[in-house]
Amino acid sequence: MRNKLIFLLFISVSVICILEACQSEQELNYARYYMNGKEIYEGHCQNCHGDSGQGLAQLYPPLTDTSYLKTNKSELACIIKNGLKGPISVNGIEFNGEMPSESHLANIDIAAVITYITNSFGNKQGLYDVANAEADLKACQH
Repeated sequence: MRNKLIFLLFISVSVICILEACQSEQELNYARYYMNGKEIYEGHCQNCHGDSGQGLAQLYPPLTDTSYLKTNKSELACIIKNGLKGPISVNGIEFNGEMPSESHLANIDIAAVITYITNSFGNKQGLYDVANAEADLKACQH
């Protein structure tokens, strides 16, 4: 009887673990984009925007401003791909530096880094996939 109880407990725990491990396609895509975006951020963005997205004084804006990222989400791909010149206001602070273009990044890489920055540093905006990036990049004014 004791062996049956242990066996049933083992089976129950195993089934729960398997069900918990299953993720939807959307969750898997989000995880892929997020992890790839983190790697791209660390290699291309972290030097200026900081390891915690805190920015650097009045030279480089923080990425911790959920409001700015939400309001300008459709412009982020263009900013990353083409760079940015001229003043912007983030958290009520004006920044007037120049962000270099990352024109060498593929659209999927841009989507990944946007997924990462819009879901890190206090931001929670969900998946931004390559279709979003392609649509937003088509709308860019060069």
